[in-house]
Amino acid sequence: MSIPGVLSFTQQAWEQVLAKVKRAVVYLDAASAESLHWGCGSSRLLEAVGSPACYLREFEPAAVGGGADQPKAVFVLSCLLKGRTVETLRDIICRSHFQYCVVVTAVNHAVHLTANHVPAAAAAELEGQQPVFEQLEEKLCEWMGNMNYTAEVLHIPLLLAPVAPHLALTPAFASLFPLLPQDVHILNGARPDKRRLGSLSEVDATALTPELLLQIRCLVSGLSSLCEHLGVREECFAVGSLSRIIAADLANFAPAKNRRKTATGRASVVFVDRTLDLTGAVGHHGDNLVEKIISVLPQLPGHTNDVMVNMVELTALQAEEENQNMVAPGCLAQSNDPAAKALWEALLNTKHKEAVMEVRRHLVEAASRENLPIKMSMGRVTPGQLTSYIQLFKNNLKALGNHCGLLQLGLATIQTLKHPQTAKWDNFLAFERLLLQSIGESTMSVVLNQLMPMIKPSNQRTSDDYSPGELLVLLVYIYSVSGELSVDKDLGEAEEKVKKALAQVFCEESELSPLLQKITGELVLLLRIVSCGHRGHLHCRQLGERPSKWHTL
Repeated sequence: MSIPGVLSFTQQAWEQVLAKVKRAVVYLDAASAESLHWGCGSSRLLEAVGSPACYLREFEPAAVGGGADQPKAVFVLSCLLKGRTVETLRDIICRSHFQYCVVVTAVNHAVHLTANHVPAAAAAELEGQQPVFEQLEEKLCEWMGNMNYTAEVLHIPLLLAPVAPHLALTPAFASLFPLLPQDVHILNGARPDKRRLGSLSEVDATALTPELLLQIRCLVSGLSSLCEHLGVREECFAVGSLSRIIAADLANFAPAKNRRKTATGRASVVFVDRTLDLTGAVGHHGDNLVEKIISVLPQLPGHTNDVMVNMVELTALQAEEENQNMVAPGCLAQSNDPAAKALWEALLNTKHKEAVMEVRRHLVEAASRENLPIKMSMGRVTPGQLTSYIQLFKNNLKALGNHCGLLQLGLATIQTLKHPQTAKWDNFLAFERLLLQSIGESTMSVVLNQLMPMIKPSNQRTSDDYSPGELLVLLVYIYSVSGELSVDKDLGEAEEKVKKALAQVFCEESELSPLLQKITGELVLLLRIVSCGHRGHLHCRQLGERPSKWHTL
């Protein structure tokens, strides 16, 4: 038996799902699909379904229902069974011919009681019972049109997307983001004058909106399930206002209290607000190939943590732009390919130069095993050299099938090394180092004035100049490493110049990048830098949402 860990936690959860899906139409939401993608792969789900037809569908209001020859459905959901989720379930089932429905939720029943406003005392008396799930089972039968049909609602903790044995992500909570200083003003809007908050340090769970509290409780539910799988009694530490609230909620979560009584191991859990280390997210000081791959290659649709790898190189198609979408993209997740998984873990844990050499070594070994006519070359690894190795597999269908995962990682490496953004990486790094030196020796107004000549409209930019999106990244870096600033006349004037220059550049862009589209939406950009705490946040968002969902610099 394997040692309990994040990978076994996810795989055991999916085994419970796979046991339910034989000959079923399977609907997954985006977060559940991402957990499957990294945990065991869609091929395992297709094998478990056991049907020649593709029975996998996205869970959405417009999803195709089940036909007369499809009596069984399994819905795998990462969220609470409430509100729009239940409405979507109803709509899909009512236009189908299902006689057997299974609904899997990643959220514990105790959280569903909280979402349905059941008091803590009453919830404690319901231990061992699942009235919310039982009521939904009755509704499922009603929507199927016959109360004698079969319905099941169960909780399976599909919290994690295990990227590596010791690294896991939580795609269902990709939009959860720490509170910001200006959130205090929003929270105070719903509080009487005598109970107004003075700063983020005063914020506790009672001050948060019900929606944000429920999102936190859903996260806590998953974390508690993980600790149960690991057999540990956790001790929580927190750095940051939102992390403090999450740690306290986990400590007070009723199912967690019961679990700790029998846990034999111990573990320390450290929660850290992402806003306390934005430089780690936007800086270019990391010498890691995976960081560059994720930064420059396009995002895999519907995913938060994987990229699209162009596979045209392995086909007879010309590598031209119009052919890019004719072949399904590759990706980084290779959960069912041991050789590719070994390479992926090596890429995560080594520096850029060693990682590229590791890619070459794996390609050479794979070609040798397939008796392909490989020509060895030593010295510096180049994109052309790696491409020549990959081309050897092109007309050998058996070799392609045997090493498909490895070839996807190899192509991801080649496309990253060739990408124009990679060539700029060292430029970013040099400028960030210069900024650190300037911030230590000069005022912020001087640093911003140094940035001004770099803000150029599209008709004046060369390939070496910074795009509007890259300028925003630099601004985040500048303000993050500067910490708290005292406002003076010079700083105010410098910021106004930067704002006007950026606004002008944005307005003159013929096409906005995906980042700028997220910031501006469909509205005319209003660049309003808020002068509080970490400066540099646009003034439009929802409480507790991450930057990609609300407008931030």
